[in-house]
Amino acid sequence: MVVIAMAVTHNWTTEGWLYVAAALDMFSRRVVGWSMKAEWDASLVMDALMMAVWRRGQADALLHHSDQGSQYTSEKFQHLLAYNGITCSMSRAGNVWDNSAVESFFSSLKTERTAHKVYRARDEARADVFDYVERFYNPSRRHSALGGKKPLALDRQAAQTRNRSGMNTRQGQCGSSWSGASVGSCPVSGDGRARRGLAGCHAAPAIGRRRP
Repeated sequence: MVVIAMAVTHNWTTEGWLYVAAALDMFSRRVVGWSMKAEWDASLVMDALMMAVWRRGQADALLHHSDQGSQYTSEKFQHLLAYNGITCSMSRAGNVWDNSAVESFFSSLKTERTAHKVYRARDEARADVFDYVERFYNPSRRHSALGGKKPLALDRQAAQTRNRSGMNTRQGQCGSSWSGASVGSCPVSGDGRARRGLAGCHAAPAIGRRRP
């Protein structure tokens, strides 16, 4: 099962806030989907999800994990998940550890790039975030949680392994990287006790507590 976790952050510009949604592949820590807009709404996360689906290709099983924000619980977003056959997982309310991998990415983005800059326009901020994600973080940034490997390199290595073995998912490769219980072979729950949230959507504790 492929697990994608998503969250939203914001960056200030002199034109106002720029909201950034990021979808993180929990196996490789690669940012496989992102979206940047002036408005924080369902379309922001829908665009990031569709980029992730396009990049990942058709998996046998795909799980999307997020908090219980209104953009994720919206009818439009839930319909998009159902249409693409994606299992929905949501964190328990008040769980400060949940989605820590994505929050850690945002912390790196701000610490290493955006926190000490003043952007005159949203387009300037967009270009800088794009540069950080696609030209540094994914191809070049090493992660202690990945044994010092880079997200894009690990992703490609996994793809080569799947091609050689005839697999079209990374099933069975996630358990060694993450703490907690599992759905399929990829962990999404710290204690294994999922409860029902929205119809067809599970609420679960934290996934992937290790930092990059």
